[in-house]
Amino acid sequence: MQKTQVSMAAFADTKPHYNILDGLRGVAAITVVCFHIFEAFATSHLDQNINHGYLAVDFFFILSGFVVGYAYDDRWSTMKTKDFIKRRIIRLHPMVVIGAVIGAIMFYTQGCDSWNDVSKVTVVTLFIATFLNALLIPATPGTEIRGLGEMFPLNGPSWSLFFEYIGNILYALFIRKFSTKALTILVFVAGCGLAAFAILGPLGDICVGYSLNGMEFTGGSLRLLFSFSAGLLLSRIFKPANVKGAFWICGLSVIALLTVPRIGGAEHLWMNGIYDTMCCLVFFPILVYLGASGKSTDKYTTRVCKFLGDISYPLYMVHYPFIYLYYAWVKNNNLTFQKSLPGAAGVVIGSIILAYICLKFYDMPVRRYLTKRFLKKRSNT
Repeated sequence: MQKTQVSMAAFADTKPHYNILDGLRGVAAITVVCFHIFEAFATSHLDQNINHGYLAVDFFFILSGFVVGYAYDDRWSTMKTKDFIKRRIIRLHPMVVIGAVIGAIMFYTQGCDSWNDVSKVTVVTLFIATFLNALLIPATPGTEIRGLGEMFPLNGPSWSLFFEYIGNILYALFIRKFSTKALTILVFVAGCGLAAFAILGPLGDICVGYSLNGMEFTGGSLRLLFSFSAGLLLSRIFKPANVKGAFWICGLSVIALLTVPRIGGAEHLWMNGIYDTMCCLVFFPILVYLGASGKSTDKYTTRVCKFLGDISYPLYMVHYPFIYLYYAWVKNNNLTFQKSLPGAAGVVIGSIILAYICLKFYDMPVRRYLTKRFLKKRSNT
């Protein structure tokens, strides 16, 4: 999930802080954890519970584009490309590393017939896989140790950070220079491509991007290119409205959109493709607009949004090694969801606790150190 995973912090002291968007990112991250839990009981995307949880990545990408555009579009007269890249690496990469390390530590406890015999993976091979994952270098057939064809077999959601980095690099080198009209054209063309992939493609969905094979990589690229660019465009044309209760309205809407059952079944894949297209092209931009327009006026909502925003990216990056463990436990013992419910609850609650611990005792201190060490001015990016 993350990923896409991205900062909702305000990057300049004079700009308002979109704390409701922080909270929405947290809601989506928790929904992703639940979506991944139910993968253990699905035979395919057709019968997956919390069926559209994979669309959280597209929501993350739109949020990322919106925040990056909002924070940086007016700063390029005083900022170099290398400084932008440094800021994004400092913001994103510490959790990429810790996610890989946690995945490596837990790897030998996750034996399951659904993938390679982990006991036959040597320590040296595991070390190489960990090193590659920590650097966001996709695994190749010789280094893909789980046997599922994943780019990052120790921590699957890292694939969306791989695309997130691509989006940030494209923004820094090219897209930031686009006029609003040119950016609108890019969003339109990318949206048409994404819609064609979803509706006319062989899957009937856009749950792709985790692998380097042609269809997966093409789909992942389209997801990134449309959603990230749409977020950038929205940040440029954004004019806030007065929206009351925006967090609760948008939060419940995010949950509803991500948990809708599969539409059309195996007979009419295009129907589900239309749903995915509508979520990405219409519903998610509207939710980002409403979330950015709203303000949390009570202390309770503000605290909820802050907590959810704080843990959202760490949660996305540390939960999946425990999903591998949960999946293996369910499959090896032939458990139903009801029988595994205590374990499922443990994964959700434990992942949230671990995310908070990683945030406070690892991510924040490391980012503070790196910011002081490599940037001239301290930044919260």
